[in-house]
Amino acid sequence: MLEPSSIDSPTQPVYRRPVGITKGPGEATHEFTFVSRDDDQVLKNGEYVYYELADPDVVALSGGSTEAPIRRVLGRIIKRVPLQLYPDTFLGEPEIPPAQVAAMVGYNALTNELFELHVAIMGYYDPATGSFINPWIPPQSGKQIYLADDIMLSEILSRKRDMDPGSATIGSLLTRAPNAVPIVLSVKDLVSTHMAIIASTGAGKSYLASVVIEELMKAQNKACVLIVDPHGEYGTLDQIANYAQFSEEGNGKGRGYRAQVQVYKPDQVKVRISTLNIGDMRQLLPEMTEKQQYLLSRALRKVHENKRSHPWGVADLKQAIKAVSRQKNDEDSEGADDSSTVHALTWRVEQRFEHSFTFDDTQHLDLPEIFRPGQCTVLQLNEIDERDQQVIVATLLRRLNQARMDTERGKVHSGESYLPYPVFVLLEEAHHFAPGGTEVVSTGILKQVLAEGRKFGIGVGLISQRPGKLDADVLSQCQTQCIMRIVNEIDQKSVAAAIEGVGRDLLDNLPALSKGQVIVAGAAVNTPVICRVRTRYTQHGGESKDAPDLWQQYFNNDTQESRRRSDAPLNGNKGFNLMR
Repeated sequence: MLEPSSIDSPTQPVYRRPVGITKGPGEATHEFTFVSRDDDQVLKNGEYVYYELADPDVVALSGGSTEAPIRRVLGRIIKRVPLQLYPDTFLGEPEIPPAQVAAMVGYNALTNELFELHVAIMGYYDPATGSFINPWIPPQSGKQIYLADDIMLSEILSRKRDMDPGSATIGSLLTRAPNAVPIVLSVKDLVSTHMAIIASTGAGKSYLASVVIEELMKAQNKACVLIVDPHGEYGTLDQIANYAQFSEEGNGKGRGYRAQVQVYKPDQVKVRISTLNIGDMRQLLPEMTEKQQYLLSRALRKVHENKRSHPWGVADLKQAIKAVSRQKNDEDSEGADDSSTVHALTWRVEQRFEHSFTFDDTQHLDLPEIFRPGQCTVLQLNEIDERDQQVIVATLLRRLNQARMDTERGKVHSGESYLPYPVFVLLEEAHHFAPGGTEVVSTGILKQVLAEGRKFGIGVGLISQRPGKLDADVLSQCQTQCIMRIVNEIDQKSVAAAIEGVGRDLLDNLPALSKGQVIVAGAAVNTPVICRVRTRYTQHGGESKDAPDLWQQYFNNDTQESRRRSDAPLNGNKGFNLMR
């Protein structure tokens, strides 16, 4: 880190010029105020300033020696109040500039305004611990305040440097020029402690998520990523293979690298029926009677016992239902007849599974195929019913969690349950898979993975536009938070209640954030920051439709001619033409 030059040096860098003088303590314990003219208009809300303080630990040990090293105590501007204003009478005529009114009446107006800046103290950065240490003492009145320079901020705001192994550069600090201070996430912390991206519709959450995925697929990470895509927005990531940023030349120690993207269309997403449990069945076969649920649970146990690790299908399940029904009738002293229940349950199973393109007797997503280092797999679920989506996610997470546990514990060494590397799963529209106030089949396993996945190398990223509808326990498990514009007051309160690492002053900015601006806080950065998201390499697939433009296209010559050609075989139908 660059050490500051002497304050009295005539050749001092611009950033070493004091920008203000301390006035006194602020409204809260760890705040102070300073006064500045701010001629260059650089002291914005959210900007970083610092004051210098002799290392308190060294001072205590040396008995007050002035030779103690100087610490730069960083703070963030949270409020800006003008101190000198024109009298109200000067502002009554909007057509006349106030300065002109002042000159007419002989008012000696100052050429520069004065501002009182309120600053929240963050502390001085300790490289040994990678955290900020609060000195527990505000600056003395009359102490000089400095604007933090770009180099200083680049070194202490982010845990990693741009392009370092395990780094993900998602953008740059909003209060500085674009790319002046890169905001770089630590991928290790991002994956091991989980991530949440929260934003209102149109704020850019899927765009940010794609930027994160692009960073994970770069050569410094070579990540193993799965995206659950309910709306088909991430298919454009397959362009990654065309960009040099996602490849690396080989050397004598290893082969070259080129990121791969595998997109599964809705009809390619398969779930083997033998991986379903009774919870999945209740979700897929709603409104079953208690007797039907009882028979089905016994049938599932029986078919699992008979088939063990071998796949079984609809026919096996129907046979098991009839078998357990006969067994029950034999054991039932009253000799109750369950034939109507068996018939109804069998009919429901047939209707639900025999003609389904998602649930299959033999096919399913092979874990080693969809989870590979250097590969991003996208599961497009946009044509699949929401209940089925929840079952797909539940079964996939269960299989993934079991495979990682068995691999880590040395129970498997090959086959489709052998996954010897960490994985990262990104869930778009997470409130569908873990809704607040109600349990769906995917909620339980998602909570388990979020709570225990760190031990087994499973990272989860959650994306939601309605945090108020997302299970609070699920949201609180994500230790890296990316929060974009949120206007809904209920959603703002949900975020504030579930996320502890973001200060109230930053959360107050949520409605004012523009598209592509994000508050990043938590384990992957050293301190909460407001970031300007970088431009994607690949094309964005989640853009809103331009309705007026599409309506206009309907009437252009090419479109009308194309319609006439496609309707030509129908021209013989006079009634149809009359209606047109």
